[in-house]
Amino acid sequence: MSDIKRQYVIAEDNTPVGVIIDIATFERVESILEDDGLAQFINEADEEEPLDRAGAQKKIRGPD
Repeated sequence: MSDIKRQYVIAEDNTPVGVIIDIATFERVESILEDDGLAQFINEADEEEPLDRAGAQKKIRGPD
């Protein structure tokens, strides 16, 4: 990741309590996190056993 320009929010006791980043950087970070979450979901789904037609229909309908 490139150098991130940021501003710190400081409390009265001079401890950092937050950070401000520009919207473009925030959107890049958000996109990276979403992509990572999607990749994890795909990997977990790959480990599941596929359902046959009857099993899929039962899962869609839910419990009786």
